[in-house]
Amino acid sequence: MKRIATRLDGVWIIEPRVHRDPRGWFVESWSRRAFAEAGMDVDFVQDNHSKSSRNVLRGLHFQVPPRAQAKLVRCTAGKVWDVVVDLRVSSPTYGRWDGVELDAESQRMVFVPVGFAHGFCVLTESAEIQYKCSDFYAPECSRGLRWDDPAIGIPWPIGDPILSDQDRRHPALADLPPCFR
Repeated sequence: MKRIATRLDGVWIIEPRVHRDPRGWFVESWSRRAFAEAGMDVDFVQDNHSKSSRNVLRGLHFQVPPRAQAKLVRCTAGKVWDVVVDLRVSSPTYGRWDGVELDAESQRMVFVPVGFAHGFCVLTESAEIQYKCSDFYAPECSRGLRWDDPAIGIPWPIGDPILSDQDRRHPALADLPPCFR
């Protein structure tokens, strides 16, 4: 696999080796050994799979300690724009974001370490996202960050996104208590 740095320390774009032939393709989407050798030694305990329609925006989500989560995110159908925001208070990139297009064809993934909010918007008629989590879902630790916080300034590539009621109510970064020191 190829590991590509982003503007945020610890967040990586992963390009797995895709083996193609006349029958189709094969990809090893997760190897604990390969990821550990690349500096991403994470024990994933839960896999999630979601399907969303065009213009749906999900996020920006994270879990706080003691149930904080690292994630490995991939798009297995359609195309999304995937975004992460650094919430580590002592980080030089605190409050900054980075984004990457993920799609089923390229097989690219994003590794999101603990301390980041994550979200995506759907660019095609529909899209499916699958992601691994390093801790189980814990509603008492589940939090969110306002998707359109002007202080962060994410230029989402869709207009008038479809949001859940919960995602509409997330606080701005300035109103978020420090979660990751």
